[in-house]
Amino acid sequence: MGKTLGSVRHKALVDLIVSKREAAGLTQAQLAEKLDEYQSFVARLESGQRRIDVIEFIEIARVLGFDSVKALKKIAL
Repeated sequence: MGKTLGSVRHKALVDLIVSKREAAGLTQAQLAEKLDEYQSFVARLESGQRRIDVIEFIEIARVLGFDSVKALKKIAL
């Protein structure tokens, strides 16, 4: 398995999170607050500088109101 940062699937996951955050009408800072994280945490995720842990992804999905399993299935194809 090659590097995951910057891969097509990683970019798809990042794009999904950004689009879901924007659809929810939240800024990075607002999402970070709901996650009990710093804004820089969200910025690093969204810029692709940081891998997204599966548990973090589930929590992001919960906060943003989308089904994490369905989202991952789309990305996995």
